[in-house]
Amino acid sequence: MEVRVFSGLEKFLPNKRFGEPMPVNLPDGATVRILLNKMHIPEEQVFTVLVDGRHQTLDYTVRDGERVSLFPPVGGG
Repeated sequence: MEVRVFSGLEKFLPNKRFGEPMPVNLPDGATVRILLNKMHIPEEQVFTVLVDGRHQTLDYTVRDGERVSLFPPVGGG
């Protein structure tokens, strides 16, 4: 699968930049929560998960070939 991180989450991934795609391999049946653990991104730092452009939860089972985008809470006004 392809994973992209945005808006500060890249700080958890040395040498990765905002929105830069990265391939990640996970075992069958792995969830977004397992993906975050593998990538050393704390769950509480992720507010929005998009898989192929659709909102998903941390318990969503990811599949090979999907595109996962991770976003933190974003403030502003």
